[in-house]
Amino acid sequence: MAGDDVNHMKNALRMKVGEQLEVCDSAGKVYLCRIDEYHPGAVILKIEKEWQTDTELPSQIYLFQGLPKSDKMELIIQKAVELGVYQIIPVSTQRAVVQLDEKKSMKKVSRWNSISESAAKQAGRGMIPKVSEVMTFHEALEVAKSLELTLFPYELATDMPKTKAVLRSVKPDQKIGVFIGPEGGFDQVEVEKAIEAGALPITLGKRILRTETAAITILSLLMFELSC
Repeated sequence: MAGDDVNHMKNALRMKVGEQLEVCDSAGKVYLCRIDEYHPGAVILKIEKEWQTDTELPSQIYLFQGLPKSDKMELIIQKAVELGVYQIIPVSTQRAVVQLDEKKSMKKVSRWNSISESAAKQAGRGMIPKVSEVMTFHEALEVAKSLELTLFPYELATDMPKTKAVLRSVKPDQKIGVFIGPEGGFDQVEVEKAIEAGALPITLGKRILRTETAAITILSLLMFELSC
C-alpha cells in the first residue's frame, strides 16, 4: 500500500506495526489487515480476513447535477456520496450561472473526486463514486437513456401521489438517474427534451428547494426506498 493514505496512517493517526485496520478495494470488498512493516512511502499489510461490504445500495444511482454557484458542488458531492450515490455527473445547463472552461473544469473535477474519496472513507463505503467531467445537457440525456429509470425533480411538477408511487416502484439492480437543476432551475426547453428522452418529472413538494437541498432530498428518499 502506498500514497497519501500511508502518510496519514503513519504521521496523522500514528498507527504502529501490529495494529489492525480495514481496507477497501473500491469494488465492494473489505479486508481486515494488520500492519506488518513500514517502508519509505509505503506500508506492508497482512490480510487477516475479507468480506463483501453491506454499505452499498442495491441499485446504482447517477446524479446529474446542474452546476451550482460557489462551493455548493462540494457540499452536494459530499452528501451524495454519504447517501449512496454511484456516480456524479456535473451538467452545464442553460440557466447555470457557473460556466467552466476546460482548464478550470479539469481542476474542479480533480478537487471534486478528492472530496468524493474523503466522503466515501468517512461513510464506510465499499467503493469511491466517480465524479465525471462536466457534460452538456444533451450529453447527459444521452447517458441517461441507458438507465432503467430517470427522475426529473421539477419545481413546476405536481401530483404528489404519482411521485410517491414512482419512488415506491424503484427496484434493486436498477440503474437510476436523477437530474437536479442549478439555482435558476431548468429551462423549459430542457424540461421538454428530458421528458422526450424518457425522464419522469416528479415533485418534491410545494416549496421551492435550493439546488443542494433538492439533491439531498431525492437521494435520501431513494436511499430509504432501496435500503434493506
